[in-house]
Amino acid sequence: MVRFFVEPPDISAKTIRLKPEDIEHIRVLRLRPDERFVLCDGKGTDYICCLGDRFDGSTAEIITQQKSAGEPTVKCTVYMAYSKGERSEYAVQKSVELGAHEIILFESERCIAVPNNIPKKTERLQRIALEAAKQNNRGIIPKVSSGGRFKAVINEAVRCSDLSLLFYEYEENQHIKSVLEKHFPPLREQEEFQTRSVSMITGPEGGFEPDEVAFAQSKDVLIVSLGSRILRSETAPVVALATVMYHTNNL
Repeated sequence: MVRFFVEPPDISAKTIRLKPEDIEHIRVLRLRPDERFVLCDGKGTDYICCLGDRFDGSTAEIITQQKSAGEPTVKCTVYMAYSKGERSEYAVQKSVELGAHEIILFESERCIAVPNNIPKKTERLQRIALEAAKQNNRGIIPKVSSGGRFKAVINEAVRCSDLSLLFYEYEENQHIKSVLEKHFPPLREQEEFQTRSVSMITGPEGGFEPDEVAFAQSKDVLIVSLGSRILRSETAPVVALATVMYHTNNL
């Protein structure tokens, strides 16, 4: 079904007020009065709606409501260094598709290209996240923001999550598989993971400086390998997130 996001204040007991851009989209789609579509409140609840025979161009009728099925059981925040060109756009889009809760971009030592106008860049990436969330059955619109410089991002990641991982191409001792097996052991029926939130930190085209890795390690961030192949800056966050989602039964 077609999906739109609405603001909670626009939801009443029986109807939901539509945004002008969504009304126009509905007209372009030529939805019939009885044809069902989804309006999501962005907080994890889906409303199955139709236009109804009395559709006046501003509201939809609520048929039923249910919990959004597209939200993972583990909250994953993706911290990715700025990349040149459209690489950040690709990584944001795919991270939303895979279930990222939030995406934070940051500047590290080896960043080749940091946007001159960060608010404008962030606004564009947020629009990409919105479109991806609509297309991929998400119950929220993941927030895209700028986290500033590397050390600030590390401190935030540690403070805001149960498990913080930094992916480093020269790490030889800890592989992502062994780390996840330790923190997400197999569950018995009706059990829940003790680790509920994960921060994943990936670098720019040139990778991380050794002193950045050492700083992260000093803050109890786990330094992790994604394998023997070196991944591009837009690929690493997608692979890391997909691995976590698969291991936690969210794929």
